Amino acid sequence: MAYSEKVLDHFQNPRNVGEIENPDGVGQAGNPKCGDIMKIYLRVKDDRIEDIKFKTFGCASAIASSSMATELVKGKTVEEAWNLTNKAVAEALDGLPPVKMHCSVLAEEAIHAAINDYLKRQGLPTREEESHDELVDHHVHHE
Repeated sequence: MAYSEKVLDHFQNPRNVGEIENPDGVGQAGNPKCGDIMKIYLRVKDDRIEDIKFKTFGCASAIASSSMATELVKGKTVEEAWNLTNKAVAEALDGLPPVKMHCSVLAEEAIHAAINDYLKRQGLPTREEESHDELVDHHVHHE
């Protein structure tokens, strides 16, 4: 299975690894089928993602997807971060092998979960998201 240079770089030198103390939002996504678990921590200031960290237990694609996703949403508004798609993550990594596309879906889900946690803590309405299987079906099988 061939990985792009960007996937290898983000796997070997992941950005934004770790936890944020007293985060404004925490989200987790996982897929028991492949064993990947992704946890995202957010710090939000003035409706912008001021800081974001992740902890991922998983394969090279899962770690690279987490790293790239955090890079893509850092400094963005909460709304812009919500709109990050797994496809954008995969494209930013110069592609993922088809059997690993679900890893980029996990990154999208974990960010959504962290944003919803943040909204809940702020007393704001949370947003509805598709289930993992719907996301995988929608993003992976129809593109």
